[in-house]
Amino acid sequence: MDVTSPMSRVPDFTAFPTVDQMHAELDDLAAAHPHLVRLRRIGTSRLGEPLRVATIGAGPHDAVIIGGPHPNEPIGALTVSTLLRQLVEDTALREDFGFRWHLLPCADPDGARLNEGWYARPSDRRAYAEHFYRPAEADQVEWTFPLTGEDYFFDRTLPETAALMRLMDEVRPAFVYSLHNGELQGAFYYLSQDDPALAARLTALAAAEGLPLHMGPPEVPSAVRIGPAAYLTPRGSELAAAYGIGGGSVDYADRFGALHLVTELPYWADPRVADQTPADQEYGAVIRDSLDGQRALIAELAASLTRVKGDLTVHSPFRRALEDFVGTHDEFIADWESLPGTDRPATVAEVVGGRQLVHLMRLRYCGTYLRMLDAELAAGNLTPAVRAERARLGARFDEWFEEAEAEATGTPIPLRSLVAVQLGAALLAADSVRRAHLS
Repeated sequence: MDVTSPMSRVPDFTAFPTVDQMHAELDDLAAAHPHLVRLRRIGTSRLGEPLRVATIGAGPHDAVIIGGPHPNEPIGALTVSTLLRQLVEDTALREDFGFRWHLLPCADPDGARLNEGWYARPSDRRAYAEHFYRPAEADQVEWTFPLTGEDYFFDRTLPETAALMRLMDEVRPAFVYSLHNGELQGAFYYLSQDDPALAARLTALAAAEGLPLHMGPPEVPSAVRIGPAAYLTPRGSELAAAYGIGGGSVDYADRFGALHLVTELPYWADPRVADQTPADQEYGAVIRDSLDGQRALIAELAASLTRVKGDLTVHSPFRRALEDFVGTHDEFIADWESLPGTDRPATVAEVVGGRQLVHLMRLRYCGTYLRMLDAELAAGNLTPAVRAERARLGARFDEWFEEAEAEATGTPIPLRSLVAVQLGAALLAADSVRRAHLS
């Protein structure tokens, strides 16, 4: 399938939509095209936000598109908007392509509202860190699908996750697409099926839009590569026990034999993340340096928490996320220490990736800590310990941000390019499913 035309029709964007703007757009499109767009509520968030899905298109296959599975990853909201509008405007895409599309712009609206402080400034890394929020692992919609294995059992499914499960149970999808993104890594993909040909077409989309491919360390050490910047999607059975989470949307999609796709796209482009030139370091040393940096961060935040914990009064989501990170992150990264084959030279991409991960963790979780303390101060909790740690960590944040900026060479990627890649990937993957059913 040639996806050049749909990708070329993606408009320019200057900001990510707020949750209210997402709702308003769904209302407007459904009101303007009642014969095409079916809008319905499939559930309710933990704080009472409606979860609404727009359905459009003609079968025989069904696709479930999940925007915002993590609230700091809102590219998917724009992708859902763009795909929905193109389906309204393009009769062939809507009626002849063979899919009913079920589109959810934001799977975690409660968390999204806590990120809206930077949505209007998507290229501002400081604003991103200062207004960053990502839930504790077991509070994430993407990772609380049920698991019922003999060695590990998880049934603490969130209301938002349960809504997605009901939707999938109803439509029995052939294709499930979870729209993710990162920050300064390159573009990469997860596929639930070992399909090197599809993986190559997907990575070509990102390269054609000028996005560097992610050739540095994978997210998890056990990741199985399908091809450059493409991996088999890890299942809950591989990750859940270590992380204290459930299955992913991929696990639930497996029940229906669906193809599951994840796109991971950066906000900023740094060509070094794709550079496979040998560096002057051993890969094992790169891993150790990155782990040392992350553990130093954990130790510093833990020591600070010890100084203020007796004074904390606000049970904020920031506190829960921070305590989860401090209490569990060291266990998550321990598998890297036993990774085989690390006595080879590292690549430039691996060196840059290891260092950028330290910067990412510092800014994310120092920013989260400051939001936790600001919640205490806003509630009138002005104890000396809270005020002292706010001042100390505020200065530390400034230091870490300056260090990150000094090492950063990334430039903001136009939102239009990011949406075009996610849109093109949706159509390529859906076409692959359609062709498989025809053969």
